[in-house]
Amino acid sequence: MMDTLTFRFLTSTPQDITRGSGTYVGISVLAGALRDLGHQVDFESPRRHFPVYTVERLWFNRGLRPSPRHNITVGYDMDGYRIAGEPGHVASLKGVIADEVRFESGLTRATMSLQARCERLHVRRASRVVVTSRYSGERAQEMYGLPDFPIVVPELIDLQTWRRHLDAAPAAESSRFTVLYVGRFYRRKRVNLLLDAAVELRAAIPELEIRIVGNGPCDAAWRAHSAQSKLEGTVTWLGDVSRAALAAEYSRADVFCLPSVQEGFGIVLLEAMAAGKAIVAARAAAIPEVVPHATLVDRESGSALAEGILNLYASPALRSSQSAHGLVRVEQFDARCVARLFVEAVSGKSG
Repeated sequence: MMDTLTFRFLTSTPQDITRGSGTYVGISVLAGALRDLGHQVDFESPRRHFPVYTVERLWFNRGLRPSPRHNITVGYDMDGYRIAGEPGHVASLKGVIADEVRFESGLTRATMSLQARCERLHVRRASRVVVTSRYSGERAQEMYGLPDFPIVVPELIDLQTWRRHLDAAPAAESSRFTVLYVGRFYRRKRVNLLLDAAVELRAAIPELEIRIVGNGPCDAAWRAHSAQSKLEGTVTWLGDVSRAALAAEYSRADVFCLPSVQEGFGIVLLEAMAAGKAIVAARAAAIPEVVPHATLVDRESGSALAEGILNLYASPALRSSQSAHGLVRVEQFDARCVARLFVEAVSGKSG
């Protein structure tokens, strides 16, 4: 009979999809899957909020104390670094901050560098370290000086719930060839390269439509880039959307595009596979691990991205093949399967 475990999740990630992005989705879906398996999961998040996110994270961690009533404390990213020496503490990295900060600048780089120092303390003090990909494991070991390779437990997707959203949002009738991007607007996501690719593709694909879901620090700069490139009739900026509206966007799209040069995993890739979409993405970071069947192109190249999109446009058979591969591959990332792996990784017990 399976032992019931009591988990304590420590996270200062905003607890909503629009601000917490993939990190929030991954943590909340894992918590739900663990509860479905009979375990207890309690969240501890900041109650006091500050204009500067890093200050909020530091204040939150300052107030954390060990909890003897929980079997396992899981601190996400830097959260929990002050109490990580306690027995049963797990440092779970949704990404490696020291890796992400390389692509930032200015104040964002300064504040993320401080977070990275805290994350380094966290993983070096914790009993166990969990990452979402071999890529993240390599970066964590290299950048934080870990003596042992972290345990890899991939990201997950609640396929039943996501497919329910997709079934409720059938593909909209459109004569246009639609490319979809979903994600936060950070420099490392390189949406500017997708805009450059759109400029190159307008002549080859007159009916091209680029639909962009998300928001973030680069919003104004990328919208200005789009306007300067005269992409008003090609690019649609959708901002943050509900899960139901997001499913409708996946259903509508012909191709999903992720030009990012830094991904610890990329939950959006799971969403795209589960929606049966062909994928074009940069050959960078953890992306080849997650979608080895996708059209992978040189990073930092709008022209390479344009060529990848054009190849998929020209070959319905290739799009169909990728769709079939993705629908099969995504099954291994279903929430219950990954939750069992997580239990085994952090406790040594079968989930």
